Amino acid sequence: MLVQPLSDNWPSAEQLTAPLGKLSSGQGFLPRLRQLTGMAGAGFVTAGMRWLEVDGATPPTGIADGLLCAAGRTALNDDPIACFVLAVPVPGIDPAKLSWLLLWDRQARPDAQANLLLARVTELVSHAAMGRRRAAELHRRYLIERASATARIGIWSCSLPDEELSWSDGVYDLFELPRGSAVSRLQALQMYAPHSRRRMQALRAHAIRTLGDFNFDAEIITAKGKHRWMRITATVDGVAGRAHRIFGMKQDVTEERLLADQTRRMAETDSLTGLANRSLFQARLDDLGSDNQTASVGALILVDLDRFKWINDTLGHAQGDACLIEAGRRLVACCPPGSLVARIGGDEFAIITSRRAEPESICASIVDAFCEPFTLGGQPHRIGASIGMARHTGQDAEAIYRNADTALYQAKSAGRGTWRLYQAA
Repeated sequence: MLVQPLSDNWPSAEQLTAPLGKLSSGQGFLPRLRQLTGMAGAGFVTAGMRWLEVDGATPPTGIADGLLCAAGRTALNDDPIACFVLAVPVPGIDPAKLSWLLLWDRQARPDAQANLLLARVTELVSHAAMGRRRAAELHRRYLIERASATARIGIWSCSLPDEELSWSDGVYDLFELPRGSAVSRLQALQMYAPHSRRRMQALRAHAIRTLGDFNFDAEIITAKGKHRWMRITATVDGVAGRAHRIFGMKQDVTEERLLADQTRRMAETDSLTGLANRSLFQARLDDLGSDNQTASVGALILVDLDRFKWINDTLGHAQGDACLIEAGRRLVACCPPGSLVARIGGDEFAIITSRRAEPESICASIVDAFCEPFTLGGQPHRIGASIGMARHTGQDAEAIYRNADTALYQAKSAGRGTWRLYQAA
């Protein structure tokens, strides 16, 4: 049997391996390679001679262990089916999963032809492996991008100290900017809401200084004017104690924030009047122990409706609810911005004013507002309100509530429809 010489039309690595080891004709890598080299058989094998794929003649037996090594080799084999064997290691990502390409034939090859064959096959195998690696990397990036898009996550990095940004598509989408467009860090910063920009700058500076990390939720205004919330995670890379890169992820958490805000509002809001409920009022009152709240609270005002029980018993609960809703609206109208207006019981309301407010003026305005009749069931009804007020002079939550309640009792004793200021005995 004559040995078939190497084809004069030896293909390029791209022609043999594209796409991903399949030819446009549909012929696979091993059949095509065997045809080009004139070999009887071809296959892939792992350590211990475990065959993964075979094409052509029956695989050889009794191959010397030394043939499966880190470099390509040819050998003569004492086997009538495979007198000549060529082995080429297949580069892989995992060194624990080694494999080789074996080619074999019944006829031996002259040394010069064997060496040329080994060189060409080694080149093709290397190119094929690199092509597969590139394809795997592209596929990995594709999966990351798809997963990131689903989770609304983008990957970013910023080199230091030149502060050159690198964004994945997800970050561009988050800011509603054209993908791949040039964006400076200064431009990106201008899209942060002022309070978020200040917070982010402080956290970033500390992380760079300490080679640490941080995460927080920032409010941004996109290129199209939309308000969004994004969660930033950041880590600083350093060399010899000096920061050279900061990187991480940005995730769109707008829906999460909106849901959290809605849940919080529901937990803190009186469902009937839309005012703060007793829970939020008590939490704000309990904060009087903090330095910030101590400085900002001016007074506590307690309000009781004078004739609500009669309205509820006579006109029914539907009109009673309408009365409470209108009472809440009037109270809010009497209070300056920054005041907390809460419904804390059936017909009991409370107001926590800021230090800048004038509580005496608020109390007088409420009395006047409740002198105006309420239209309930198509008929006017006079309700009236009794009010007790205590200024905050450093006392704790329990003490200021007790003082305001004492003043409220004095207003009711004075004939209702009036207000009283707590005076220490």
